[in-house]
Amino acid sequence: MAVGPGALPTFYPVAGVGLGIGSAGIKKPGKKDLVVIELAPGSRVAGIFTRNQFCAAPVHVTRNHLASDAPRYLLINTGNANAGTGEQGMKDAQACCQALADHAGVASGSVLPFSTGVIGEPLPVAKIVGALPQALADVSESHWAEAASGIMTTDTRPKGATRQIDLDGHTVSISGISKGAGMIRPNMATMLGFIATDAKIAPDVLSSLASELGEKSFNRITIDGDTSTNDACMLMASGQYSGPEITADSPCLPTLRDALREVFLELAHAIVRDGEGATKFVTIEVSRAGSVQEALDVAYTVAHSPLVKTALFASDPNWGRILAAVGRAGVERLDLNALEIWLGDVCLVRNGGRAEDYSESRGQAVMDGEEITIHIDLRRGDVMERVWTCDFSHDYVTINAEYRT
Repeated sequence: MAVGPGALPTFYPVAGVGLGIGSAGIKKPGKKDLVVIELAPGSRVAGIFTRNQFCAAPVHVTRNHLASDAPRYLLINTGNANAGTGEQGMKDAQACCQALADHAGVASGSVLPFSTGVIGEPLPVAKIVGALPQALADVSESHWAEAASGIMTTDTRPKGATRQIDLDGHTVSISGISKGAGMIRPNMATMLGFIATDAKIAPDVLSSLASELGEKSFNRITIDGDTSTNDACMLMASGQYSGPEITADSPCLPTLRDALREVFLELAHAIVRDGEGATKFVTIEVSRAGSVQEALDVAYTVAHSPLVKTALFASDPNWGRILAAVGRAGVERLDLNALEIWLGDVCLVRNGGRAEDYSESRGQAVMDGEEITIHIDLRRGDVMERVWTCDFSHDYVTINAEYRT
C-alpha cells in the first residue's frame, strides 16, 4: 500500500558514478540485497547522519573514513543493520570495507559502509564478502533503477529522482535513490539516501548543500516518531562534467542548489508516500510562527499524534484532535483567539473555537482525498515551516508486529 503512482523515472546516468547489485542472501535467499557504488577518482562526498546515540557501526566507520580518505566506493547491505552489535560490529564493518578494497585495489578507508535492517544481530560478513564479486562485475552508470530496488527493506516500491540542467552551457546530471518506510522520524529516519551529480563542487559547498538540503527534506519527514540507528544521506560529486569547479561565489550555484533541492524533496516525499501501511500523504504547514523551533514543535506534535493519524486513516474530519495537538505543543503565550487551523481550503478553527462557516460535509470532502494539507496559522511571527507525514493504518501495526517473522 502506498500513496500515488510512484513509478521510477528514467534516470540520467551520472558520469563517474557506477552502481552494481548483488545477492548476499542476508535475510532471504536470492534477494538482491547488496549494492556497490563506484566513484571516479577525485570524487567528493558529504553526508548527514542519524542523531540516535546508539548509531550503528557503519555510521561510525563512514564518518571516520570520510574524514581521513578520498571516497571511492560505497557499500550498502539490507537485511541487517549492524546496530547494537558493540565492538564486533565495528570489526565486521571494517572487514567488509577491507574485502571490497582488496577486490578494487583501493585503501579500505576509501570505502564507506551502510547497513539497514534488523537491529542487534551480527552482520553476516561471509555472505556479504561472498557477494562482492557479483556486485562489482555488475557496476554500470545505468543501474540506478536496479540499485533503488537493491536497497529496499519494508518498502513496497523503489524510490528515485533525476534531473538534468544547464550550468552556463555545461550539462549537469543529478540522480538519486532512497529507501525507507518505517521507523521514520527527523534526525534522521530509518532511511538511506544517495544523490550524485557529475558537477565539480568545492568541498565546503558540497558539505553545506548536504546539510542545508537534507535538513529541509529528509529531516522534515516523519511516519511514526521513531529515530533509527542507521540513517544516512550522502551527496556525491564526481566532477566529471566539463565546467569549472562550483564555489560559494559561482553565479550558477543557485541553479544547482534548486535542482538538488527538487531531488532531495522528491526522494524524501517518496519515503512518506510509501510509509508502512500509508493511505494518506499529509503536508503540515505552520505559518507566522515566532521561530523555526516553535513552528516545528507545533508541526511535529500534530504529525506524531496517534489520534490525528488514525483519524486521517479513517478519513474522519475530527478536527478537535488537531486542535488538541496544537494546544499541547508547548508554545508559550499562545493566543487562541488569533490562530487559525485549516484542513485544505476549509477553516476548522477561528476565534478560539470551531469556525463559523465550517461544516462537516466540507471537512469530509477534504479528508476523503489521498493528499491532505493541514495548515496552522499562529499569527505571532513571520516563520513558515513544513513537515510531511502519513496516517496510521491497520497495516502499520501488522508490518511492525511481523517484522522479524
